[in-house]
Amino acid sequence: MSQVSLPKSLYPDLPLTALAPMQDVTNLWFMKILAQYGSPDYFFTEYFRVRDDSRLNRKILASITENDTERPVFAQMIGESIPDLVRTARELCQYNIAGIDLNMGCPAPRVYRKNVGGGLLREPEKVNRILGELRSAINDRPLTVKMRVGFDNTDNFEEILDIINRHNIDLLSLHGRTVKEMYRGQVKYDLISQAVKRVNCPVLANGNIDSAATALKVLSQTGAAGVMVGRWAIANPWIFNQIRLRLRSEPIPLVPLVEVREYIDRLRQTPEAVKTPPRARAGHLKMYLNYIALLVDAEGHFLRLMRKTQTELELLKLCDRVLLDSNKNLALAPYSSD
Repeated sequence: MSQVSLPKSLYPDLPLTALAPMQDVTNLWFMKILAQYGSPDYFFTEYFRVRDDSRLNRKILASITENDTERPVFAQMIGESIPDLVRTARELCQYNIAGIDLNMGCPAPRVYRKNVGGGLLREPEKVNRILGELRSAINDRPLTVKMRVGFDNTDNFEEILDIINRHNIDLLSLHGRTVKEMYRGQVKYDLISQAVKRVNCPVLANGNIDSAATALKVLSQTGAAGVMVGRWAIANPWIFNQIRLRLRSEPIPLVPLVEVREYIDRLRQTPEAVKTPPRARAGHLKMYLNYIALLVDAEGHFLRLMRKTQTELELLKLCDRVLLDSNKNLALAPYSSD
């Protein structure tokens, strides 16, 4: 085992929680907004793209240097050039990061076709070399991995897990689908359970953790050290606090839809949203509302009407009409998966 240790949770009596890194979503401003509703134990940055001519992305770096959420932030990298991954990791270690995270799970075709992200899972020997060099370069900081259970099958799964052990990885965040499955199909929680038994580090279960109830079920089923939540934290920024309450067998207060309307206003008032050209602002908000709407009404009326809107003004008027109804609450779990 490595000699470094993970940052401590504010809730040492509870399993860990983490916000999954999501490109173009989990920036500084989303972290700040989420903190107002209940931060996870750990944040992970969007990935820093690493290649021979890459430099640290200032916008992503801000989620480390300007982060006042008081939660540890892991810096995630994506790439396949070993010298450049090592160089970038050392540069990132000059900042106040919780550790370095290697992306081995991104399922976007434009990413894995470059043999990075989830594409690395096709080459266990390359993974072995990358993790070996990174471990040597940053042996005084936590080195973590975010991955899936395989590329288009799980043939390499156990071999990759053994490589994780060989290089004393400090934390494994495991999405229970293959790269090619993207976000479709059943999450293979049985393989997450297998990883928990096989690796020598804590494992965060990732994949369709859509509610506090699901989080508890997955923790029980897998024996994982915690859960990592992605898309459903967009839909429900209260989810991390709800998970903690459920773990303590405490009641979960319902969230009135009027508070959801306030959350939407926070999303549209970030510097990034304000800088978005007016004609693109509706599309920017819809990126979030595609998830939020799944917890608003069982019939899906809000989702359908939202997608038909053309302008930000039209979209906000719809939000006012549907959400400013204090007699209704946000669902604790999605009515559907869209």
